[in-house]
Amino acid sequence: MTEIMENTGTILLLAAVLAGTVLIRLLMQRTGKAAGSYSSLSVQTEEEDMLPDMGVSQTTGTCGLQSDCVQAVRTRAGVMAVMADGIGRANTGKVSAQIAVDTVLDRYEPYQVLNHPEYFFRTAFQEANLRIQKTIGERRGGASLGAVYLSGAAASYALAGDIRIALLRGEELIPVSQGHTVDVLAAASYREGKLSRREALWSQEEKRVWNYLGMDGFRQVEMGELPIRLKTGDVVLMASRGIWQEVPSGDLEDLLLAGGSLQEKAERIVRAAEEAGSPQRENGSILLVRAEVTDETEQF
Repeated sequence: MTEIMENTGTILLLAAVLAGTVLIRLLMQRTGKAAGSYSSLSVQTEEEDMLPDMGVSQTTGTCGLQSDCVQAVRTRAGVMAVMADGIGRANTGKVSAQIAVDTVLDRYEPYQVLNHPEYFFRTAFQEANLRIQKTIGERRGGASLGAVYLSGAAASYALAGDIRIALLRGEELIPVSQGHTVDVLAAASYREGKLSRREALWSQEEKRVWNYLGMDGFRQVEMGELPIRLKTGDVVLMASRGIWQEVPSGDLEDLLLAGGSLQEKAERIVRAAEEAGSPQRENGSILLVRAEVTDETEQF
């Protein structure tokens, strides 16, 4: 009898342990889903159990569907922040944006050290372009894509389309990217002597994107010639069309300099975009990531 009671007790104890394990896993899954597509952590170790200090917020504007995708991950190699703005009707833009973000992060996940960000970006963007084209087929669509890699005192970026990337240093918001819009193309053509001054001026109000992932004849990836040297307190900003079209750069700078966490600042910027009152507002996303600089004298 005693032996039977001992066996029964052992079975009940094992059942309780098993139930506890299942409950913990369910809670972890629910927590991960609650985080949404704004941020994720591909690998968790003792050194990688926290997301970077960041803020993310979005608005659908006057569109019926949110076609922007934003994610930031931290691995042993550093922080990779990615933003995609989908282009296309129905769910074509949303699917294209998700493919673009997933491609970059899937390729980034195995890295322990990323010694050549430029090569990584070039190949990842080309792969994303091909994957989008194969997925959407004959449908017209694609995605603007921006990515920023931060490691120590250095940052590198890549861009296709009209995602804006900037650096908040002290009290100044410094533009980093140029973008692939018609006005930027016209200015470059004028500097190269391919366009007259009058033609270039006529094009300055034209913000239509001319190069993006998924298009026939995808042309190039914009990248900085050298890594950006970061300083303690620097904040990297990424914004899609529904933000930078609605919030003037001066107002954006003021909102960033106001008090609060990065998440609070991101939410204030989105509210400003929504209150702009434009009858046709695009999807908008803002991502703020604080640089994790431990040694400003680091050589690279």
